[in-house]
Order: sequence, then C-alpha cells, then structure tokens
Amino acid sequence: MLGRIWQGRRIPLAWLLLTRQPVRLAVALAGIAFAGILMFMQLGFRDGLFDASVTIHRLFDTDLVLISPRSSSSVSMAGFPRRRLVQAMADPDVEGITPVHWNLLLWRNPDTKATRSILTLGFEPADPLFTDPSLAPKAKLLQDRGRVLFDELSRPEFGPVAEWFRGGRTVESEINGKKVRVAGLVGLGTSFGADGNLLTSQETYLQLLPNTPPGSIEVGLIRLRAGADADEVVERLKRDLPDDVSVLTKAGFIAFEQNYWRSSTSIGFIFTLGAAMGFVVGCVIVYQILYSDVSDHLPEYATLMAMGYRLPTLLGVVAREGILLAVFGYLPAYAAGQGLYLLVRNATQLPVSMNLTRALTVFIMILVMCMGSATLAMRRLGDADPAEIF
Repeated sequence: MLGRIWQGRRIPLAWLLLTRQPVRLAVALAGIAFAGILMFMQLGFRDGLFDASVTIHRLFDTDLVLISPRSSSSVSMAGFPRRRLVQAMADPDVEGITPVHWNLLLWRNPDTKATRSILTLGFEPADPLFTDPSLAPKAKLLQDRGRVLFDELSRPEFGPVAEWFRGGRTVESEINGKKVRVAGLVGLGTSFGADGNLLTSQETYLQLLPNTPPGSIEVGLIRLRAGADADEVVERLKRDLPDDVSVLTKAGFIAFEQNYWRSSTSIGFIFTLGAAMGFVVGCVIVYQILYSDVSDHLPEYATLMAMGYRLPTLLGVVAREGILLAVFGYLPAYAAGQGLYLLVRNATQLPVSMNLTRALTVFIMILVMCMGSATLAMRRLGDADPAEIF
C-alpha cells in the first residue's frame, strides 16, 4: 500500500492526500454531512408520516377488521351496516367483536375557545378496544353520558386539558357544539391525519353526531380464537358477507392506511425527492473535492507512474479517498440526525426515530455518492503523463 512510515506504522497515501489541506477536507466533510442530514430528515419525515398514520390502527385489540369499501383513509371513513359484524360471529373461529364509530369532530379549546378537528372513537365501554390493559378501567368512566377520555399526547392547540385534569380541575368543553366532560386521560399519539384523539361511548358519540345513520358503524373489530388462521377466516368472510363490507387482517388494515398516504397523496413523493436532492448535492460536492485533489496532485501521480506504479494502483488511492470521505462524513450526519429526530419528536409528537434500516440506507447512499464521484474524478487521473516530469 502506498503511504508513509510514521513511528513504525504505515499511513495510507489516500489519508495523507486528504489531510494535506485541512480546510478542503473540512469543507468536503461538511458538505457530505449536510447531504446526509438532509437525507436522514427527508426519509425520517416520510417514514414518520407512514408510521404516524397508523398510530390508532396498531393499538386495536383485533385480528380482523371490517370497513366500508367506500372508505379511503382514516380521515375519510364511510359507514357500513353494523349487522355485518354480527353476521361475522357465525364463523366458528370468531370469538368476539367490537363495533367502532370513527369520525373527525370539532373540539372547542376550553381555554381559548378556538375549534379544531379531533379524531373521535365511539365504542361500547364494556367491549375490548385497545391492547393496552389500562384502558379497561378507564373505559368504565364513559358509561355516563357526555363523558370522554382525552388523549394527553394530543397537540397543545386543543388546550391544557391534561394539565388541568391532573391538577384536579373539572375539564368541560364542547364537541360539535354539545357539552362534554373529560373523565380521564389516555396516551395514544397524534398522526398526520389527526392532531388529537378522543374516546367516548357509543351513546355519547351518537349524541354528538345525531345524523349518523341508524345501525351504521365505520370500523368493526373481530377477535379470533387462539390458533385460528386469520387469512382463512378472511377468505370465508369475504365469501359469506355481502360486498358492502371489506374484510382485512390487522396488517392489511395498517397497509390500507399507509398505501393511501403513499400513493394517493404527494407527501411521500415530496420527501423522497428531497432525499434524492440531498444525494445529488452530495455527489457534486464530493466530485469537486476529489477532482480538485487529483488535479492538484497530478504531477505527483505522474511521478509515481514513472517509478513503476500502475494506473489501477493509483486509481485505488482515489477510491480509498472516496471511502474515507464517506465514513468520516457519515458519522456527524448520523449524530446530527439523532439530535434532530429528538427535536422533531418533542415538537410534533410524531414517531420520527432512527432505526437500523434507515441508518444503513443513508450510509449506503453516502458511500455510493462518494464512490460514484471518485469514479468520475478518476478520469482526470488518466491525464497523468510521466513524460511531463522530465
């Protein structure tokens, strides 16, 4: 390997060339880190969007889900006859059901009196709804009409409800112009479709939304007996139930929501395009740095060729420069990405966090970015002529 012997250790030539001009190296690493941070944030926002869109979906205590074929997403849920859920009980593998009302209603901030849409779920308090066992005792508080459970992870624009409730105050407000009282708090989480959540009884829900068609629900939860094959039950129910209802597994229900945000809106495309732009910016920066480095050291490369070093060996030096830039540019990008994810989570309550897949994806993108730029810069090395040194 080409390099310099220092205190018994060989220092690679690629590292010596990069560190010969510290300012240029710092600029290169800053540019790569910036491109990495941009890719981290764009991909993080995109994945956070998809994860946040199914915050409620993941919490449901269910194996199968019934929805209307006319439903397009959680922000546009259509109703279907509740009796379809009752008919599903005829299947021998069905153990229990929970009908759920699902709609965006207008919540009045008890402090500022401003109104804002909040996702409201209505269900029978005695029925299982979420996998969280702490909900069952809280659900009993909904048996009185006009009571709601407020999601303490909702956006602050809904008012200091959690703070007031914990302080012992009686928190009352209005939903769709009708008075309600907060009977307890739950921790569910926001999404791109809903900035806050409320749970209430079916009786209260119908009082808040009296125009709901009789016997209509938006979501039907189906729990299967232990050992039942969910896919087989789905096929049976699709065959036995009318076509005014769609039968999905829980995973299919989650995919249904995520596919809406992925394919029916431009949000996913915008964030992906932003990550691609970061990649392009990084490529330009690294190419300029490596091209300038090769050009500045062209006489030295020509000297090495005159000494007998072959061109592929010298091209390997440029390639190793690209690898070093990728590694040392990625580390600050990763650290900054972690910090920015924490900032976004605290500011927006969105589930934006680092994971192994995204960390590897961005590293590979940075590595490809640097190696691709190094490959382009290698063309300049072909101009090194040993005859020029004589």
